[in-house]
Amino acid sequence: MENCHGEVVDGHNGAVFESLAKREKLIIDTDPGIDDSMAILMAFQTPELEVVGLTTIFGNVTSEDATRNALLLCEIAGCPGIPVAEGSPEPLKGGKPRVADFVHGSDGMGEIFLPPPKLRKSEKSASEFLVDMVSAHPGEISILALGPLTNLALAIKRDSSFASKVKKIVVLGGSFFASGNVNPAAEANIYGDPEAADIVFTSGANIVVVGINITTQCMLTDANLLELKQSKGKYAKFICDMTKFYRDFHVKSDGVYGIFLHDPVSFVAVARPDLFTYKNGVVRVETQGICLGHTLMDQGLKKWNGSNPWTGYSPISVAWTVDVNGVLDYINSLLMKP
Repeated sequence: MENCHGEVVDGHNGAVFESLAKREKLIIDTDPGIDDSMAILMAFQTPELEVVGLTTIFGNVTSEDATRNALLLCEIAGCPGIPVAEGSPEPLKGGKPRVADFVHGSDGMGEIFLPPPKLRKSEKSASEFLVDMVSAHPGEISILALGPLTNLALAIKRDSSFASKVKKIVVLGGSFFASGNVNPAAEANIYGDPEAADIVFTSGANIVVVGINITTQCMLTDANLLELKQSKGKYAKFICDMTKFYRDFHVKSDGVYGIFLHDPVSFVAVARPDLFTYKNGVVRVETQGICLGHTLMDQGLKKWNGSNPWTGYSPISVAWTVDVNGVLDYINSLLMKP
């Protein structure tokens, strides 16, 4: 019998059982989305990780469509046993969520319009699933958060001990001392629910944030995409079909001939954190005004006279530099994996 990583699992292969027992448990909170889909398939291709669930959120698509796409990815990868729990349909403060269909297409997958999935979503909500899994495995589960942080904020509200029981939360979000991608002040995931992001960043959990100031340094050019298409990668054709829409958006929006790898780079921060350097500091999120969704870190450069809104909160780790070639080599090794 094979698991999701193509490893043979049977009673005569003790080494495989031993390696599986040591795998890091990972939940991916996601809004797939083209680059989300790439990151999820990369996770499925990484033997050192055990993806124990997908939770879905609005962002690149609605939460309902994100759930459909997550189920489709589980089917494509031959991982029908991975639970998919649907998250909140709206931000904490309510209202219609921002959906980036102009980036990812109306289906979230570059308008390739796959048939509906046969798999069914979990009966649990995303926040309920997160709380239950982390409570069942305290200190063992990491979370890769690739969309707005609504589900995680709801989990923190649901269980006051959630932040202390989760092993690590790696967040794709923010743009530290650089321009945003929604407007000059804000990055899309944080802008999608700034109240939720501020709750998560100040929760005391062990948090690593990878901003788009880092992820935009890593891209696949048209030449790289052609190389991927011609490779023997298990998901290469599917990924290349999706990325046509995404690539055309980048040409129009950013003037680059290729695609940024926001979610795959953030996944690498889970699997290969050694390819980044980090700075620690308290991060707060602006929740009103023209800088809505702006992330600002206290770098600890000054001893403040008195208190301010950053005072008294636990610092988090913010990715500061990236080994671009190392990250791209790692991403390509997974995307081209047969």
